[in-house]
Amino acid sequence: MSENEVLHTEQIMKILAHRFPFLLIDRVIRLDPEPGGSWVGRKAIAIKNVTINEPFFTGHFPHKPIMPGVLIIESLAQTAAVVGYRPFTPGGHVDVMIASINKARFRKPVVPGDQLKLSLEILKDRGNMFSFHGEAHVDDQLVAEADLLALSMPQKV
Repeated sequence: MSENEVLHTEQIMKILAHRFPFLLIDRVIRLDPEPGGSWVGRKAIAIKNVTINEPFFTGHFPHKPIMPGVLIIESLAQTAAVVGYRPFTPGGHVDVMIASINKARFRKPVVPGDQLKLSLEILKDRGNMFSFHGEAHVDDQLVAEADLLALSMPQKV
């Protein structure tokens, strides 16, 4: 994949096992090409369009809807799964599980109408274990960030 190539929902769903209502990234607008060796430094940027008809808004502060912080972290984690994706098994898929979340900070509420820009970078690559730093921005303003540790597990379908 070239750095300028975009992944749309259909391609994202070929990588992630998530489906509505839990698929939380709409598009990948940057994905560094697969490196020859270590994946440290590989980056991705994804977009999540936050709309009022998200199922979580009916119960999460309905008088002033804000996106739950845990779902912002999940959006970062799904972007991490895309940037760390390696096609292990033809005809199979890879489940990515979060092993830890560190240094999570929420700086500003995310509300309907916002567009989250999710930036992830691989900090460590240990084959099936990756360490990431992720940031979420709205209008170029940092709204959340976290360090994630993820495990990738190939699955036969």
